Amino acid sequence: MFRNYLKTAIRSLLRHKFFSAINIVGLTAGMSVCMCIIMLVADQLNYDRHNTRRNYIYRVTTHEVDRNGALNDSQPNAASPMPLKQELLDTYTGIDRAVRIMRGFGNGWLELENQNVNIPLAGFFADAETLTFFQYELQYGDAATALKEPYSVVLTRAAANKLFKEENPLGQTITVGDLGAYTVTGVLQQTENKSHIVFEALASMATVNSLPSKGLLTEWTNYWNGYTYILINEEQSPETVQANLDKIYTQHIASITDPNAFRMRFGMQKLMHITPGPLTNNPIGPVLPWFFIYFLGGLAVVILLASCFNFTNLSIARSLTRAREIGVRKVTGAARWQIFSQFISESVIVAFAALLLGFVLLTLLKPIILQLNFARLFHWDFELNGLVVAAFIGFATIVGIVAGFFPAVVLSGFQPVNVLKNFGSMKLFSRMGLRKTLLVAQFTLSLFFILSALVLYKQFNLFMGQSHGFNMQNNMVVRLNHTSATNLKNELARYPNITHVAATSHVPSAGVTYGTTLKQQLNSESISFDYFLVDEDYLTNMNLTLQAGRFFKANADSINSEYIIINEQAVAKLNLGSPQEAIGQELVQESDSLKRTIIGVVSNYNHRDLTRQISPLALLYDPAGFNVLQISYLGSYDQAVASIEKAWAVVNPDLKIDYKTVDSEVKKFYEIIFGDLVSVLTVIASMAVVISCLGLLGMATYTLETRIKEISIRKILGSTNSALVVLLSKGFAVLLLIAVVIAVPLAYIANTFWLELIAYHTSFDTTIIVAGVLILILFAAVTIGSQTIRATFVNPVENLKE
Repeated sequence: MFRNYLKTAIRSLLRHKFFSAINIVGLTAGMSVCMCIIMLVADQLNYDRHNTRRNYIYRVTTHEVDRNGALNDSQPNAASPMPLKQELLDTYTGIDRAVRIMRGFGNGWLELENQNVNIPLAGFFADAETLTFFQYELQYGDAATALKEPYSVVLTRAAANKLFKEENPLGQTITVGDLGAYTVTGVLQQTENKSHIVFEALASMATVNSLPSKGLLTEWTNYWNGYTYILINEEQSPETVQANLDKIYTQHIASITDPNAFRMRFGMQKLMHITPGPLTNNPIGPVLPWFFIYFLGGLAVVILLASCFNFTNLSIARSLTRAREIGVRKVTGAARWQIFSQFISESVIVAFAALLLGFVLLTLLKPIILQLNFARLFHWDFELNGLVVAAFIGFATIVGIVAGFFPAVVLSGFQPVNVLKNFGSMKLFSRMGLRKTLLVAQFTLSLFFILSALVLYKQFNLFMGQSHGFNMQNNMVVRLNHTSATNLKNELARYPNITHVAATSHVPSAGVTYGTTLKQQLNSESISFDYFLVDEDYLTNMNLTLQAGRFFKANADSINSEYIIINEQAVAKLNLGSPQEAIGQELVQESDSLKRTIIGVVSNYNHRDLTRQISPLALLYDPAGFNVLQISYLGSYDQAVASIEKAWAVVNPDLKIDYKTVDSEVKKFYEIIFGDLVSVLTVIASMAVVISCLGLLGMATYTLETRIKEISIRKILGSTNSALVVLLSKGFAVLLLIAVVIAVPLAYIANTFWLELIAYHTSFDTTIIVAGVLILILFAAVTIGSQTIRATFVNPVENLKE
């Protein structure tokens, strides 16, 4: 029976090639987007699944609280204090193992020196048990002992290849800036397993005892640098472990008498719920939040619905041409369920044809997709596996059934007496209400996406052209990579085209923020601050305005560290009065309990990215935290680069220089976040328009075929071609107008909502509405016009002879 359904379905599709092609192409567009989402979700759900103990491993998170234990921030911090691990193992039962991973091995990016080879690699310090805890397999070395001794390091296979080609690197030594020389004790096995901990090198935690940062290992109030993972006993409930974590708060945190110290509670996050998962502060690696997957999935479903609307619309439109076929089948004994199965079979075949074409399209687009900033950031890897193939097959089957269900129900319900006696007695589709509704829905979605893409593009252009309130022109950034800032500044001073050089911790408004909490000495309320570590030349280099007081002095490191410079927003937030009144007042930094005297107030500028409001800002002096130099120059860019490279070659000839313009560093953030969104939404809007136009093309073609005799009679009676074009297009124009009336308010509400979440945002104005409507009308006019004009030039005699 199924074979007969299949043969009949294929014959029917081949008999109506034009409409079949429209259905297949429309579904191909929608299904290619959905397949992309399926592969993305499957890829992201692969994180940490290789670990056989994944259901019992948790990461300890930190929640900042006030003196009474109430949460200050609803979003937890992914890190936790370093002493927490040993406290859990020594004091409480139910935890079989625990490991710590700590930042600081190059502060995320490091330069490994192997003879004359210098390659940037990302790394962490890790406990000796880390490799076996997370079940990492080693190609070389012993996972149980590789990180046991101080100054030992384990490399990924890719990192080892960069440094040592294909050789066995065990026993080789690599020097890591000022962190010392490390012996390679292991190389990870090349694997397809994905982990939320992204690294290329792990150094032994035992090394930290010999470094200046060793104090972090015993500091309870620092929860920014370390990450604690626990393996709970299979017989132990997570609730019991959480109760023990609450006891630690009571014993070690709540009892802290220092009013300036941080207080926190601890929570638990299951390994499988880290990525995809909820957003956290200070994650150890990039995390794709669930809401982003839901967002993309929603877009894909909308596109797919538009494709299914096409299928439903054209199937119903063609119903009268197949009415006699259905009547004959029923008279000869076919049951309704058999007719229903026949049409469902046709629909499923179309869906599988679209699946194959969609997969080909996705394969062709895969290199482009993987070049997106989001794809590289989250390590997307679109590879087929059994689960993905099964999902594709199930997906195509569901799409075929959903798309063909309503037409199958309607067509299988035709009464043979009516369809064989007189088509005219069939009034079901005389007003084409359903088909018109579906067509309006398609164009409503298309216009919605067009308007949204235009708004996003306008917002992106605003970001790229908006002034940030500081000097971005003729200003370059050089990453120090453990190079002496003082030595490089002194060398750059020899070049007349280099005007101002300032050392700082990071580039402003480029997506990176350092946070701290400050308060007045006599005020118990703490205020969250962003902070930068800067030297005495930062004010001039950035072209900032000093509202009151002075800036840091040169050659006064010990004195400068006792001072703080804040912005106008901080003055207002702390209720310090005027900028002049703020000078001389003291602030306490909660992380180190140090008192600093305010010596200056600078004007507000966008030290954060433009998606956020200007926040309280603190400028601190700490040469140990200088990571970049900002260099102002005169003349051409090429001359400035030449001067900088010469100075670098003198100070650090063995290390490759890393430089960019401040302008490009700032704009890169917006390109990563909003550039990809513009591209993705533009593609989706284009697909929506194409699908809608395909549906319109099919409907217009079918409508004109059914009215061909009417057109011929009107021509004989004297109607002009232009009058016929207007007549035939009028009905579609009304549908377009209805779509515009529905889509514009919806797009306005949706886009205004997300725009208001951004500090510096554009507006949804008439320019966007007019542009979006014109784009839709242009495509619709070309689609309708191609058919109506062709229909008006037919020979009426030929059509009336039939």
